Amino acid sequence: MNLISLFLFAAGSLLAPSTQKPVPNQKAGIEKEVFGQMPDGRDAHLFTLRNAAGMEVKLTNYGGYIVSCSVPDKAGKQENVTLGVPTFADYLKGTPSFGPIIGRFGNRIAGGKFLLDGKEYTLAANSNGNHIHGGRVGFDKKLWDATPVNGPEPALKLHYTSPDGEEGYPGTLSVDVVYTLQKDNALRIDYKATTDKPTVLNLTNHAYFNLSGMKRDVLNNVVMIKADKFLPTSKAQIPTGEIRPVAGTVFDFRTPTEVGKRINDTTETQIRYGSGYDHCWVFTDQSKKLKLGATVYEPESGRFMEMFTTEPAVQLYTANHLNGKLQGKEGVLFTRRFGLCLETEHFPDSPNHPNFPTTTLRPGEAYQSTTVYKFSVK
Repeated sequence: MNLISLFLFAAGSLLAPSTQKPVPNQKAGIEKEVFGQMPDGRDAHLFTLRNAAGMEVKLTNYGGYIVSCSVPDKAGKQENVTLGVPTFADYLKGTPSFGPIIGRFGNRIAGGKFLLDGKEYTLAANSNGNHIHGGRVGFDKKLWDATPVNGPEPALKLHYTSPDGEEGYPGTLSVDVVYTLQKDNALRIDYKATTDKPTVLNLTNHAYFNLSGMKRDVLNNVVMIKADKFLPTSKAQIPTGEIRPVAGTVFDFRTPTEVGKRINDTTETQIRYGSGYDHCWVFTDQSKKLKLGATVYEPESGRFMEMFTTEPAVQLYTANHLNGKLQGKEGVLFTRRFGLCLETEHFPDSPNHPNFPTTTLRPGEAYQSTTVYKFSVK
């Protein structure tokens, strides 16, 4: 090749569209800024966690919300994949649980009542006569103490002490939740808690994921759940106590299946009760080890999410009640089925079902739970 040909070849190479993905070039760490003010004047903060691979997660110590989670698609384009509202004031107004810590008890407790050691406790009946997600002022509405942890895997440690009797729950509960942005584009959530009186506890995070980057609903998402059973519910979405095999039902996600394939099968009573999927899947592996529980694949963006957990179950909720009245940070209206939740958990209404894994926590015991959401492309 002569010099002129070499020059033309080089120029053409520079002008040709690149097929390579952008190389991340950011320093891992965590930044803190004021997000807004609580009604009593206290500052709520926004924490931005970044890893060297290019992933970014924004969290607030108000309710422990995942405000955004930016990950690359198959072309390397960074986009937010969790539903959130534009301002702190919007979070204060309330959301359909767009990514907060849920406690003391994630999901439902029938009639807002349960027996523990022979004593009946009454909780707030904040959902059609039942208790849901910790009550009227649950952990999602508390300002948590926050400790940033800088380093190659930045983390945010949140602490809250829930007083005895709060929302009707017994015992003073000390809770720590640590969000860690790992090197491999995984967001890890570690929960720990202790109590000074017997109580019940079922912590989770209620993030809505939209792996398209807010471009479309989740009906094309391909979901796999490593669960051979699920919990049927009453019309009020309270577990009946039955633990039913998924085989032969619209709840069988043991092989990857599009969310939209069977979600409108109204011949299935349970689909009618939930207006879609809003049920608890019971993992085949009931061990407390960190195990793969579910995966989600968004074909157009190529984004792939793996969910690992130490919990025995997961609630898949397909945003059946979003109605287009809320607008996200990206200016997109959140319409029905615009996201999906994978809420790792013990079973709903466990305190009222002796055949369910216990959610009782006693003095001297330590509640520990871990969930990991890992992002990649394929």
